[in-house]
Parts: sequence; C-alpha cells; structure tokens
Amino acid sequence: MLFRIGWLCLLLWPALTVPAAELHTGGATVSITPEQPVALSGQMHTRIAKTVASPVTATALAIEAREGDEVVDQAIMVSCDLVAIREGILELVRDRLKERIPDFDVQKLFISATHTHTAPVMRQEAYQLPEEGIIQPDEYVQFLADQIADASAQAWQSRRPGSVGWGLGYAVVALNRRSVYADGSAQMYGSTSRSNFRGLEGYEDHGVEVLCFWDENDKLFATAINVACPAQEVESGSVVDADFWHQVRQSLRAKYGEDLLVLGWTGAAGDQSPHLMYRKAADERMRKLRGLSRLEELSRRIVVAWEEAYEGARQEKHRDVPFVHSVQAVDLPERLVTEQEAAALRTKVANLSSDPSKKRRMLWHQAALDRFERQQAGDQRPYPIELHVIRLGDIAIATNPFELFTDFGIQMKSRSPALQTFVVQLTGPGSYVPSRRAAQGGGYSAIVESNEVGHEGGQELTERTVEAIQSLWSPN
Repeated sequence: MLFRIGWLCLLLWPALTVPAAELHTGGATVSITPEQPVALSGQMHTRIAKTVASPVTATALAIEAREGDEVVDQAIMVSCDLVAIREGILELVRDRLKERIPDFDVQKLFISATHTHTAPVMRQEAYQLPEEGIIQPDEYVQFLADQIADASAQAWQSRRPGSVGWGLGYAVVALNRRSVYADGSAQMYGSTSRSNFRGLEGYEDHGVEVLCFWDENDKLFATAINVACPAQEVESGSVVDADFWHQVRQSLRAKYGEDLLVLGWTGAAGDQSPHLMYRKAADERMRKLRGLSRLEELSRRIVVAWEEAYEGARQEKHRDVPFVHSVQAVDLPERLVTEQEAAALRTKVANLSSDPSKKRRMLWHQAALDRFERQQAGDQRPYPIELHVIRLGDIAIATNPFELFTDFGIQMKSRSPALQTFVVQLTGPGSYVPSRRAAQGGGYSAIVESNEVGHEGGQELTERTVEAIQSLWSPN
C-alpha cells in the first residue's frame, strides 16, 4: 500500500507551466586523489595503489535561474571519479555547505560517480586492509567530503550570467556484457566463442548526450557528457586511475582551454561496459595501426561524438530558459530473498569465512542472507532513494542511485516529452537493478546478492521518473 499511495500522490501533482528565466552558472574542479597509498574499490579482492596513473577529480556545476532579483530555482551537480557515492557522503557534503553557501538549498545538490574501479575505497569494513601505511576509508571519506564541498562552494560563488546549449552525438563506447546461452542462462562477460552461445542479452545505448555552458563573454567554460558506459576499462589495475574520462578531459582541454570543466555522467548502463565481447583481435589490430591504447580509442570516439553534438549546441545558445529542479523521496520495493537462495548463501558464507582474503566476497553474500533473515522476521522494508528531475530548456535530467540496466534508461528516454533526456545513474551506493529478462537469465548483476531492488522496483522507478518529467512539460 505504501507504494500505491506514493504513486497516487505523484499523479495528483498539479501540472506546471515553467516560465523562462535568466541563467547564472558557475563551476569548479578539485582533486580527490589522496596523497598517500590507498585501497581501491570495485573488485572482490584487496588492491593497494601506491602510484597514480591519472588523477581522480570532482567537478561541480552550479545553476541558478532568476527573474530579476527573484530566484526561480537552483542546482549544484557534482561528477566524481569514484565507483559510487557511498552511504552518508551526500549528507556530509550537505552539512558542510549549509553555512558556507546559506543562499543555496542543499537539497538541490546531487553527486554522481563515473564508476571507475580504480578510485579509493569508501567503506571501512569492506576489505581486509593493513592498519598502517595507507589512508583508511573513514579518513578518505572526510577528505572527500571536504573536497566536494569546496568544489560546490566555489562553483556556487562563481556563478555569473551565461548561456546553455545541448546536442546529440553517437559513439560505440559500451557493449552489452551479458552472454546468453542455449539453456537460457546468462553470464556477465561469459565467453562468446562457446558452441552454446546464442547472443548478447540486451540492447545497447550509443547516444552521447551533451550540455554546453558559456560564460557572459561567450566562452565555453563547462560541458556535461552523458554516456551510457561505466568508466571501467582498466578496472583490474592497482593504480589510481580516472579511466577514459581523463583522456576525454585532456583532449577537450587541449582544444578548448585548460580550464574547461568536464562532467562525466554515466547513463543507465548496468548491463553495459567498455569491454569487448567479440571482434577482439580485429579491434586490437586497428588500434595498433592507429597507435592508440584502448583508453585513447574510447576517448577518441567520445570526443568525436562530442564535437558532433557541440556543432549543434553552439548554434542555439539560450540565456533565458525554463528551469525547474524537482527532488522527491521515493520508496521502492526491495528484492525478496527466497528460501532456496538463502540456503545457497549460507553455504557460500561458511566456505569463505575462514579466509580473510575473501572478506569482500563473504560480506557480499552475508548482506543478502541478513536481508533474508530480516524479511523472515516480518521486517520487509522499502528501499528509499532520492530522485532528482530537472527541466533545463528543452532537455530533462533524471538521476538514480543504481547501476540501472539499459532497458530502463531507454524507456525513460523514449517516453519523456523532453527533446533530450539525460539519465544520470550512480548518485548513490550503486547496486544493480536488472531488467526482467536479466533476472530470468541470472548470473552476476542479476542475482539476489547483486540486487537490493529487483526488476519490479526498476519498473516502478521508471514510471515515477517518467511521470515526474512529464509533469514539467504539461500545460495548465
């Protein structure tokens, strides 16, 4: 009944007519790279990084719309080179900003991650870590919150009248990473050369959605790039690395200025990644002939698509546009753990508990088992999320905290009344939300350990998101 009441409340929202208002924008970027060795997040085993291949950064973009001296609405959007935005980090940043920028509503801040697997760990108990010689996760989280707050405050305090434009390009950056076999089962990164391989599970989204921001002197100072691909090409490495977003930033700054701010936004891509599933030898040959690494090749494709989008965006710059930022608390149904799943989980936990090096994997199974025990005791809880939906001129921006399977993002984009819809995932802890067909196929990313919210919750999120966007376009 809880979910139905929330749905009814949304349907009863009054439709909005959003007047155009003058944009004031600002931005800043800061390093979130620790100066000490650090454990890296994103794998099931402990990795300690002692060197930096490319810095990880946080980039903030502030937007305020005004009619004369009256504030119409606000937003600060921060993109971070992290695997996810772990629990509590958003609240820490908001607490730091309340006094620093009292004229900003801190509920209008959201933080997203690019999902690089070579950035610092943010959970103290997630891995077996040395007690000395590295920055501990709790210490890093405080440093991270300070840096994100600094970037957000700088962005807000630097806002000036400016203009915005949007465009669309295409680049093959992500591939569906779930192989399907003759018996109907699926496996992430499963071999495609097996005789029983029947295809890849889902559709791929190759769109590159682009926002561009110019200052009062008509200089391009910031761009947001929405690509439905996690930044995990070098995910198994043991050095700090921003993955392909570093090369993208370097390429764009070489042409448009070293101070250009680039926000990397990861679209709905829970079942996509940059890893090749077939044609591997042919791809490697072509890259060698071009003299490019895989990271450089991915960056090249994104930058070419960005240039296509920029060509359109720069021809239609808008200083006065409709701008509204909606923030909703949404409760989604959690995925239930079955008796059969619980029995298998108990066996896995028992087998792994005696090996400290397997701590991360053991805790992964244990969390799902704890959920089962709670549910059996009658304590079935909704999964609360914070949903941001923004209208900026003809485009919409919608957030979610998950690794959301691509099917849901395509639904949102297709059903949205906006000219373009930017789906920004990983504004939170980042558990997978699989499609219905993925749940049927099973495998990592679609099993109960991987999913705090199942495909039913993914569809509920989609409906809530689409309705929220539609409410910002409906006339009175």
